[in-house]
Amino acid sequence: MGINVDHRSFVIERELPGSPAHAFRFWSDHELKRRWNSCHPDWSVIEDRFDFRVDGCESMIWRMPDGTEQVMLAHFLEVHPRQRIVYAYTMRTNGRPVSSSLVTVEFEGRDDKTIMTFTEQAVFGSANDGDVREAGTGIGFARLQEAMRDFEEDTSPLASDCVLR
Repeated sequence: MGINVDHRSFVIERELPGSPAHAFRFWSDHELKRRWNSCHPDWSVIEDRFDFRVDGCESMIWRMPDGTEQVMLAHFLEVHPRQRIVYAYTMRTNGRPVSSSLVTVEFEGRDDKTIMTFTEQAVFGSANDGDVREAGTGIGFARLQEAMRDFEEDTSPLASDCVLR
């Protein structure tokens, strides 16, 4: 067809410390999400919006030290507190599409831990873009595990109910 694309799906499962409510907070609370999701300290943040609710959006725009602009635009399709998040997102570099994806994040409590299952169905502009994203996502989840260990779980009755903005 003249256009090269790399279609792929990948699943990453991680054991997270704490309850599903605690894990869900690290996806639904702007400040907590940035503790593990902001991975390039040398990039300048141009825009950072986070409206976590069904039909809400998340957008990040960064400028790299060499002037390259990176954009991530997400749209939340389903939000089931402490259970599941479904969102679609796209990535662009200097206005050029890099990828478009559908993501499902599931949370399952097991004892005093949470099993998080992340499933991404994507189309990438190249196989290399897909390889980089898949590896980077796994690295991000290692930061999520660390951030959750460093942040004490709030077990008060109100903390178990996520308030969606």
